[in-house]
Amino acid sequence: MENVKFNIEEMMQAGVQSGHKVSSLHPRMKSFVSGIKNNVNIIDLEKTAKELERALKFISGLVKDGKTIAFVGTKIQMKHLVKQTADECGMPYVSERWLGGTFTNFETISKRVDYFKDLEKQRATGELEKYTKKERLLLDREMESLKIKFEGIKNMSKLPDAVLILDLKKDIICAREAKRKGIPIIAIADTNVDPTIANYAIPANDDAITSVQYILVQVKSAILDAQTEARVSSKS
Repeated sequence: MENVKFNIEEMMQAGVQSGHKVSSLHPRMKSFVSGIKNNVNIIDLEKTAKELERALKFISGLVKDGKTIAFVGTKIQMKHLVKQTADECGMPYVSERWLGGTFTNFETISKRVDYFKDLEKQRATGELEKYTKKERLLLDREMESLKIKFEGIKNMSKLPDAVLILDLKKDIICAREAKRKGIPIIAIADTNVDPTIANYAIPANDDAITSVQYILVQVKSAILDAQTEARVSSKS
């Protein structure tokens, strides 16, 4: 991946620089804050650009090697964005509530995913028709519940090689599980979180859709470019 130069003006328009109130500043985020406006910490976008570039280089390298990055973002306003971006990149995702044990108890979770996939297959082939109407109704309800939990990870046959977390505070359980399993963490770090939780922390507003979307656009671009490069090099 070539050196990327980010447009600071675009980042400002997306609201990437707006942190949380001064009172909620995490001490380890001090070095990423450039000032205060209306009692809100302002993130230094030059540093955001630097850390974003570092994260994208890591992502690009992983993807060129055929590795998998799981997208995790469970805020209500971000769910569609997370699913859409991950789907476009061909990556697994979690956009609903993080299910404890997804990483640390992966074998058990995988069995539930296999059960979900089997039910889907049975429905597609008409095998569920052998059940009574009441039984099919119960199975349909169960499948809807399983879909909410597992749709984004149903093709994740092994633990991901990295995880992208869009809100470290909300999805801290995911971060802790990733740490325990040695999975590198790429994360948006707003001013109210500890950036050292992540291996690649991107200082940015994690509440505004425009800010998160700006970061995801850069991530998606890096992934798609790396996938293209990998395909080209495999043919040569």
